[in-house]
Amino acid sequence: MSLSKYNQKRDFKQTREPKGKPVKSAGELIFVIQKHAASHLHYDFRLEMGGVLKSWAVPKGPSLNPEVKRLAMMVEDHPYSYKDFEGTIPEGNYGAGNVIVWDNGTYTSDEKTEDIEKQFLTDLQKGRLSFVLNGKKLKGEFSLVKLHGKQENAWLLIKKQDKYATDIDILEKNKSVLSKRTLEELQENSKKAAEKSKKQENSETLKKKPSAKLKTAHFIKPMLAGTSEKPFNDEQWIFENKYDGYRTIAVVNPDNTQLFSRNKISFDLLFKPIADELAKIDHIVVLDGEVVVEDPTGRTDFQMLQNYLKTGIGNLKYYVFDLLNLDGNELNELSLLERKELLKILFNKYSFSNVFYSEHTIGNGIEQFEKARKNKSEGIIAKKSDSHYLASKRSNEWLKIKLSNIEEAIIIGITEPKNSRKFFGAILLGQYKGKELQYIGKCGTGFTELVLKELYDKLKPYFIEISPLEEKVPLKDKIQWVNPKLVCQVKYSEWTQDQHLRHPVYLGLRIDKKANEVKFSSNEAENTITTLKEGKMEELKDHKTENDYDVKIGKTILHLTNQNKIYFPKDGITKGEIVQYYNEVSALILPYLKDRPESMNRFPNGIDAPSFYQKDIDLDKTPKWLNTKKIYSESNNENIDYLICNNKETLLYMANLGCIELNPWNSTIKHIHNPDWLVMDLDPATASDFPIVVQTAQMVKQVMDELETECLCKTSGATGLHIYIPLGAKYDYDSIKILGELLAREVQGRLPNSTTTERSIKKRKGKLYIDYLQNRRGQTLAAPYSVRPKPGATVSTPLEWDEITEKLHPSQFTIKNVLKRFEKKGDLWQPVLSNGANIKRIIKKLEEKQDSSLG
Repeated sequence: MSLSKYNQKRDFKQTREPKGKPVKSAGELIFVIQKHAASHLHYDFRLEMGGVLKSWAVPKGPSLNPEVKRLAMMVEDHPYSYKDFEGTIPEGNYGAGNVIVWDNGTYTSDEKTEDIEKQFLTDLQKGRLSFVLNGKKLKGEFSLVKLHGKQENAWLLIKKQDKYATDIDILEKNKSVLSKRTLEELQENSKKAAEKSKKQENSETLKKKPSAKLKTAHFIKPMLAGTSEKPFNDEQWIFENKYDGYRTIAVVNPDNTQLFSRNKISFDLLFKPIADELAKIDHIVVLDGEVVVEDPTGRTDFQMLQNYLKTGIGNLKYYVFDLLNLDGNELNELSLLERKELLKILFNKYSFSNVFYSEHTIGNGIEQFEKARKNKSEGIIAKKSDSHYLASKRSNEWLKIKLSNIEEAIIIGITEPKNSRKFFGAILLGQYKGKELQYIGKCGTGFTELVLKELYDKLKPYFIEISPLEEKVPLKDKIQWVNPKLVCQVKYSEWTQDQHLRHPVYLGLRIDKKANEVKFSSNEAENTITTLKEGKMEELKDHKTENDYDVKIGKTILHLTNQNKIYFPKDGITKGEIVQYYNEVSALILPYLKDRPESMNRFPNGIDAPSFYQKDIDLDKTPKWLNTKKIYSESNNENIDYLICNNKETLLYMANLGCIELNPWNSTIKHIHNPDWLVMDLDPATASDFPIVVQTAQMVKQVMDELETECLCKTSGATGLHIYIPLGAKYDYDSIKILGELLAREVQGRLPNSTTTERSIKKRKGKLYIDYLQNRRGQTLAAPYSVRPKPGATVSTPLEWDEITEKLHPSQFTIKNVLKRFEKKGDLWQPVLSNGANIKRIIKKLEEKQDSSLG
């Protein structure tokens, strides 16, 4: 990009910004970061390259915390002379506002190269820059990574793990490195001009409309969430408040603003104050959020929202949690965090009174759930931070975790009023189970006299003579049946054993829901993350003793065969028991199978009969719903179709094929050459040598602690232990194998009498083998929670480090007892999918250890 765009945007008769001319520095390449209060505060990150300053706007500013990734929007090139610019850009000019030089210094490559600048320009085109900053505030290794396939100019600025990394907020050092003044001090000097500028900006915001060339935005049917029974902690998830109101899609175009329910019912008149506020936005946008009414404590209240619809009285608010369209660009392929980042930048431009950005936290679901309980709110929503927006679909990448028991129900009848009550006694409630309407109880509380009359008047046109139910309702009351059209919301204490609501209380009508959407709660099981005890398959017929039967999972019907076949002869364990184990443990094991090619080890006749490996799937002979990926196999010297196991139906399909154990790759199809972890397989010479395995594992932990690097341990399910080091798919297999060998030799050097790194069994001389060669492309190990084809049906079980003692043995964990353990301890293996270790730092520390030992 030349400086022509920079020059075109500026009137140099009005602004003191330097005119653009390409110039190179005499010595090292320089960088500068300018703190810039324009329409919203941001930091301009600039790197000298090719005679200009390549520039990115970083809304939240840089961070020295490697866990924090900052969105950086690439902007036009700036001239080299811009490095010293401080001052005020006058109102009416591009980027109007105040600027200070927050940090500056030099930068270089993190790798040795003959022509650093040429390498940087090449890396810039590839969309990935790695560099070392030597500034007054920022020091150490950083990366700029382009978000390919996303918004054209979107990048991420990431601090790498090194000695300068810290979670201290570097932005608190807020003075200019040139003038030693803060941005606020600079702003104070031009306060009058700033106030005038603000008034003009607000006036222009109301008038300004997007170019007519931009595509008009239209209604998008919202993405829906599954449910989870329990909160959880996971750094890959964000957690938002769950609002008790009406889901609302806002469509803002230059000529009008429209509000819609999830089913495209217009909310324009009902929530006019919200629409009027959103008219301030001078962009084309589609927003997703929830309209609520809050009580004086700030808690959302559905009944108060019902009262607002009647009276117009109440504290009406619109909490926006997603941005689906910006200036004609559909954003559904951006990750959730990227969409929310853009949404926050957008909202920072405006002063709203009843429209709010819905805040979130990362990773700490259990804490947020307890806060919700303390605040007496409805619960929380968990969302996968990298999830795409799936319009009109329900997904388990979004999960409702409810505190209160609230259901939507169809009003199917009313009972005759008794004593002094008028109009009706109670409403009869129903939900659809498949296509059949099912009675779920009656509700006689939650009504005022006014609500009784209003609801009766609404129901009267729908009175019918014949029951809409196929079943008989177990009530002695005189019933007036109602055509099942109106949906209400009730709260209740629990479900009874006969599938009725206990103590339901009427909250109000749901004008945004259609009756045919109100499903019996068991139907939602397809979209529910259940506890292990609840992970039972839906049974289409009684098959407890049947050899073959069908099960329905989601929309897929599986035909399970030979379930009574004995797979473990000494233990009498059947194929059906293996299938049922994987059904119950699916929520735990699937995250470690997702998107990974599967090398299927099949035991069609049990563990005492021959098995065979199958990698290539015959697409003509397998169900079309299976997910496969064509990948080049070095051993086969051709592309083959690998099975990908991302859901329960595929998992059980594999178990039915005789896959007693699951063997996924160490890398996913998203980063096929970069494994997510490094593996050390501790393999004893004999089963009786397990105490040596324990001793070696403890030594591995000691070495990794010295290297300040996390590692996890699980039983192999056979005779050894597997130790995993999280890597976050940042390095290729060749690099990982080298590191694996270095670590193995370090451990072996500390235990020379009992361990070896010799691959040849003859050369091991009865010693424990530290196997680092599993870190090659296409190599596999049994997944965590996988059954092993060993006597007792042992399970590869994640461990806590204090469990790895002389009392431990892999044979103690079997399909007969591990479910209780998993229920109690949860998923101990989650950290393996974290950002992971820094290889350069580990190798450097290992080299330092070797140097000191030689010295």
